[in-house]
Amino acid sequence: MTVLVLSAAHDFHAQAVIRALAAHAADVELLDLSEFPTRLALSMAFEGGRHRFAMRRDGGDVLDLDRIRAVWWRRPQPFRLAPGMDPSHQRFALSEASTAFQGLYQSLDHAHWVNIPARDATAMHKPYQLTLAQRIGLEIPTTLMTNDIEEAREFWHKHDGEVVYKQFLALPDTWRETRRLGPEDKALAEAIAIAPVIFQRHVAATADIRVTAVGSALYAGAADVREADYPQDVRMNPSAKYVAHDLPPDVAEHLRQLMNHLGLVYGAIDLRLTPDGRYVFLEINPAGQFLYIEHDTGQPIAAALAQVLLDGPA
Repeated sequence: MTVLVLSAAHDFHAQAVIRALAAHAADVELLDLSEFPTRLALSMAFEGGRHRFAMRRDGGDVLDLDRIRAVWWRRPQPFRLAPGMDPSHQRFALSEASTAFQGLYQSLDHAHWVNIPARDATAMHKPYQLTLAQRIGLEIPTTLMTNDIEEAREFWHKHDGEVVYKQFLALPDTWRETRRLGPEDKALAEAIAIAPVIFQRHVAATADIRVTAVGSALYAGAADVREADYPQDVRMNPSAKYVAHDLPPDVAEHLRQLMNHLGLVYGAIDLRLTPDGRYVFLEINPAGQFLYIEHDTGQPIAAALAQVLLDGPA
């Protein structure tokens, strides 16, 4: 069987899983979509009741997409057109390419996807995540998502300034850490009116918990944040060390239910452990990082991902 990894060639996570697949003597292909259309060509042919899907690489090598039996939708890269195109032509070319590839993904329904692209995209939406988490029984922070300045002010006063704010989607050129909202952030008011912001009551914690879900397996790591330089966002504490953590059975069951409702095979889940022992769900990232957890805890996450790709649907 052939396993297709859709990611960037320099992605360490992709390379780790490819090495794990190679240990099983699996045939693996990494496809970097930023090479389309300058170094990759797509063909989808239909004739005589049959079809043929293929990618031709720069140099003539052909990847037979009909042989793909599993796909890891890791972090597909955006198409990269040749520079200097007229903007209207560029929009047309990108629209046509996106539409063609979306049709290709749906047509590869014989393959085991981790994750199915449409479900991956749906699961990224934070309002939907919190709605499902509430419904399942996970505790979530008190949250307001709004572009109403008065609503935001009222939320801040209601919670005595114990409020953090963050983005709906972290784009590469606009990434910001989760921040405390202080009275000095008056300039934020104008920005709120332009686009919605996520406000949450700050959850005091003894530890940040990262749970990597691979199929039905949950690999949890905990980082003590009581002495952290930046307790609002563990990503801003590069010295934070994770240790393997045992989740309570009810929390683990709720997280598996969340994965099932979202239709995900893989997901990276963030929780906060409060001083009184409560687990508060923050968010799930369908393509979140895991190597730092594997490095600190020794948990075999890359190997588990490789096995899920090889085994197919449960």
